[in-house]
Amino acid sequence: MPVERVDTLVIGGGQAGLVMSHRLKQRGLSHLVLERQRIAERWRSERWDGLTFQFPNWSVRLPDFPFPHTDPDAFASTAEIIKFIEAYEAFVAPPIRCGVEVTRLRRRDGASGFIAEIAGGIIEAGNVVVATGPYQRALIPDLLRDHPVFQVHASRYQNPEQLPSGAVLVAGAGASGAQIAEELQRAGRRVYLSVGTHRRLPRRYRGRDLIWWLAEMGIDQTPTAQRGASALGPVISGAYGGQTIDFRRYAADGMTLLGHLQSARGGVIEIATGLAESLIAGDLVFTTFLTMVDGFVKLRGLDLPDEPEARTTLPNPPCVTAPLQHLDLGAAGIGAVIWATGYGLDFSWIDIPVKDANGDPLHRNGITEVPGLYFLGLPWLSKMNSSFLTGVGDDAAALADHITARG
Repeated sequence: MPVERVDTLVIGGGQAGLVMSHRLKQRGLSHLVLERQRIAERWRSERWDGLTFQFPNWSVRLPDFPFPHTDPDAFASTAEIIKFIEAYEAFVAPPIRCGVEVTRLRRRDGASGFIAEIAGGIIEAGNVVVATGPYQRALIPDLLRDHPVFQVHASRYQNPEQLPSGAVLVAGAGASGAQIAEELQRAGRRVYLSVGTHRRLPRRYRGRDLIWWLAEMGIDQTPTAQRGASALGPVISGAYGGQTIDFRRYAADGMTLLGHLQSARGGVIEIATGLAESLIAGDLVFTTFLTMVDGFVKLRGLDLPDEPEARTTLPNPPCVTAPLQHLDLGAAGIGAVIWATGYGLDFSWIDIPVKDANGDPLHRNGITEVPGLYFLGLPWLSKMNSSFLTGVGDDAAALADHITARG
């Protein structure tokens, strides 16, 4: 079996892998990037047609490479983000091979460094940076596994025309689920949306976008140690010009809100109680953030307009005051279920004791206890914005410095 040797191997050719290559090149460090499919593959094959990026154009950038735009306050389409990443790849000019999958990563026998097994050969590397991102394994509950209704994970949803006729149940009201549910409703579909615990934040407040406030107040730099217990991302959207997501408004427009999907039998889903409480908890996150901003504005003496109407809460609709306890898919005319239930990591191919009992990587700011093994591009790798396009560069620079210091 042919053996190739490299100083540093970067696994993954998305934005994290490209940024890592850029940082390594800046330091004159020899390396190779492997991408199992194409540049920005998940942006190409695991995003729906109408997806709009959640960050305004003015805030989108990769190291030394701002996003080109004509409207700073608009939100980019998936195609525009793909084009941006492609342009960044041309700018970085990384030593990259596409269509090469690492099927196993292990330590070298009796020596430092690593062995990456690929089809038809192996690559020996002194350092390895795993930059495969957090969206590796679509999570789909077994709830309706044996039911014939059409089912698709959000990563494979494309557009309303993809779905059979009838109403649609969207399970999960995070950023993806909320935007997909609104898209379906605007397309004339009857939509049932299962809403659980969530963190609702304003799209804009006092004349500034949420992302501006996060950066201005330094919240996006919050270190992992101060993360808190919640692993939930904010429910925000850039769709339709960028609007604050309000589930009560969805209901007022005809959407039926449901609580958490608890169990199912024969096409009848049992709905957990607590929908009203989930909305109240989301409101608390929302108003707490507004209060933080108001305090910051006062402290800094910023000349920004008050916005008391932002605290106005719509009344609870009937689907909240008298929530459904059961949902019969057939009786409700539901022809499709979209599982917007998130993703899990899949590092089963890493045959090195660097994972916890759940298979999640053990590291500190991307640096593991195994000399020369690193992770990049994961949420909260070192701080809140570690997985943002704007934040991955800082983490990559720190890892490149660590690799340099190893000699």
